[in-house]
Amino acid sequence: QVQLVESGGGLVQPGDSLRLSCTASIGTASHLTMAWFRQAPGKEREFVTSITGNAGSTNYAYSVKGRFTVSRDNAKGTLDLQMNSLKSDDTAVYYCAGGQTDWPTPTRSAYDYWGQGTQVTVSS
Repeated sequence: QVQLVESGGGLVQPGDSLRLSCTASIGTASHLTMAWFRQAPGKEREFVTSITGNAGSTNYAYSVKGRFTVSRDNAKGTLDLQMNSLKSDDTAVYYCAGGQTDWPTPTRSAYDYWGQGTQVTVSS
């Protein structure tokens, strides 16, 4: 069983940057494709970005492409999300997820392991 713990959320102003991190309990989840999802109040959980185990392939939601960057360090067992030019629409709880899939799918059901989430609030 893989346990994922997110950190780095907080309150920022529009245009600011924020970096989220996710740590896997087993030290490394290098065999898993990892992803970030987010859920705003009253909305469905939506895909943000994903990255394959070897970091060879990434996928981004259109709404964050060019502003967010996903990366991973398999030696440390960490997954990061660098978020730049944040907007109020980015306000949500951000979840780290891991799945045994060979490509960076945006499909929620492909991910078996989930963190508890970290709140990101973008407000002036």
